[in-house]
Amino acid sequence: MYMCWYCGSAVLDPEPLGRSTRCIDCGKDLRCCKSCRFYKPGSRGDCTETVDLTPPEKDRANFCDWFSLNPAFRKESTGESSARKASSAARSSFDSLFGA
Repeated sequence: MYMCWYCGSAVLDPEPLGRSTRCIDCGKDLRCCKSCRFYKPGSRGDCTETVDLTPPEKDRANFCDWFSLNPAFRKESTGESSARKASSAARSSFDSLFGA
């Protein structure tokens, strides 16, 4: 399972992602440069592939034929993520403190 490049929410849509696929939580485009395995800020066009024309807005949907979800955004499929566990622990502490 993959995560959104912006908010870290789970991407439930199977690959290949369609151009109009958006994150269900934050609404950001998922098929964009920022979630691509070839995205590398500072390289020519911020892309490690040999594309002729790179999209000017890296966080917007595009039609790039090289697009592939970045494995760095892979989420553990078993158990909760560490951020979610920390959030849950903080909520429990707050509730026990104020008796909610």
